[in-house]
Amino acid sequence: MRYERKYRIEGVHLNVILQTIRMHPAGLFKIYPDRQINNIYFDTPNLTTYKENVMGIANRDKYRVRWYGWNPLLIESPKLELKHRRNNVGTKTIYEVATFSFDNLKPLSEEVNRLSGTYALLQPTLQNSYKRAYFGTRDQKFRVTIDWELSYASMRTTNQFRKHQQYEPNVYILEVKYEQEFESEADRISQFFPFRSTKNSKYVTGIELCW
Repeated sequence: MRYERKYRIEGVHLNVILQTIRMHPAGLFKIYPDRQINNIYFDTPNLTTYKENVMGIANRDKYRVRWYGWNPLLIESPKLELKHRRNNVGTKTIYEVATFSFDNLKPLSEEVNRLSGTYALLQPTLQNSYKRAYFGTRDQKFRVTIDWELSYASMRTTNQFRKHQQYEPNVYILEVKYEQEFESEADRISQFFPFRSTKNSKYVTGIELCW
């Protein structure tokens, strides 16, 4: 069971944020090379997942297919991630899915619906990409990530989605991630970030920008 503390940061240069992370008293250090994350989110035709997030429903689920690579059109080793939110605690179930093409998402949609465990019909609604840097503490209790160069595109017209992207060029998302058992220690990490903790959902942001 995992907790997350999120910070949506605007008006601050990326180098300043990275320097803040590197100078953290907990000794945060790079634990993985930077990479680009690419997602396709799935939702019902009436956007149930989006609406539940906006309404603050405590128990909700999110469905996305994720892959890594600097070119989002080169799809290798995609995985379906089912994110389950129960109050403030999250869990994730991951399935490998077949490589797919944006020219024909029907096989992927069928696979997502088969694996999702929901009776609702799910369809692709949003594609997004961003770059991510990874840091961690020496005791491996906490991980800190920073995301930048966020882009979004509606999947309502899959053959045209790359032509209608929306960008957040000066927005950065910092997240502190840890297991539930370390909640009592989390303040010693978050108190040294001079940013305000906020609720943030890339899926909600993307839907509101693109739909």
